[in-house]
Amino acid sequence: MYEMKEKDKRQKIILIGDGAVGSSFAYAILNQNIGHELGIIDVNREKVEGDVMDLNSALAFTSPKKIYVADYEDCHDADLVVFTAGASQKPGETRLDLTEKNLRITKSVVENVMKSGFDGVFLVAANPVDILTYAVYKLSGLPSHKVIGTGTSLDSARFRHAIANLLDVDVRNVHGYIIGEHGDTEFPVWSHANVAGLHINEWLSNNPQTDQEALVEIFFSVRDAAYEIIQKKGATFYGIGASLARITRAILNNEQAVLPLSVYLEGEYGQNNIYIGSPAIVNSNGLKKVVEIPLNDSEKEKMDYSVNTIRKHLKEVLEKNPDLGFTID
Repeated sequence: MYEMKEKDKRQKIILIGDGAVGSSFAYAILNQNIGHELGIIDVNREKVEGDVMDLNSALAFTSPKKIYVADYEDCHDADLVVFTAGASQKPGETRLDLTEKNLRITKSVVENVMKSGFDGVFLVAANPVDILTYAVYKLSGLPSHKVIGTGTSLDSARFRHAIANLLDVDVRNVHGYIIGEHGDTEFPVWSHANVAGLHINEWLSNNPQTDQEALVEIFFSVRDAAYEIIQKKGATFYGIGASLARITRAILNNEQAVLPLSVYLEGEYGQNNIYIGSPAIVNSNGLKKVVEIPLNDSEKEKMDYSVNTIRKHLKEVLEKNPDLGFTID
């Protein structure tokens, strides 16, 4: 009979970045009883100390968990490092506008994490997430299956919610993906969107009262949701915090769950050596398998455009900043 090792029991998470996203993630995993140990690292140590005190105050209402102010040395035996540190998107900025400054932060973080001897799974949420996930992969030396990003998990959740709201059904019975860049070139895979097993077109045929024009407009509201939220409240953090918690649970519990993430492509969608949003199976080792959805011709063009946009932008930034320490082919 298999006996769990002490490390298996610990389910140790190190969170790097205690801003709005990081603290929302910490609060989400606390309330959902995810993980047994949470260490938090941030340049603002006093903020971390306050959050640790605040989170520990809630343990009597949830479940036992060790929560503490961490240092990079604590990463050495972590199962999962969750990376949310970096400059946040401001009104009028795209995610790609954050590339250079957040690549420099990423380089510093990865160097410090890897000095500890870390050999777990790296989960990236900082933006632009596809580019930063690629940077973590290149700078860490970890195999690609151990480095994943949140990708289009939040976009897909927004997509499903918008469809469910329009059709007046439970969001859990709506299935569909936004894939590609987590950004302006992302796109919906309408060819596989379904409600309770019925393709979206079949559902519309059976429910002619549905506003089809409103359905078409759904994607644009989903794609631009972050801009609207940032305009209204300054930042987005609850949704991505919950998304991070869901991915964390899938990894720590070895779920073999299918989630839309930023993953390394090795021939899928005709692309190589790039991180981009696609459904993928995840377990305790990180990425198990990229799930390549068959795309129609229009969707293939959009995926190619999305990949090329990321690749071109990253190449330009790296050519201007060779000190960042890695290249993209």
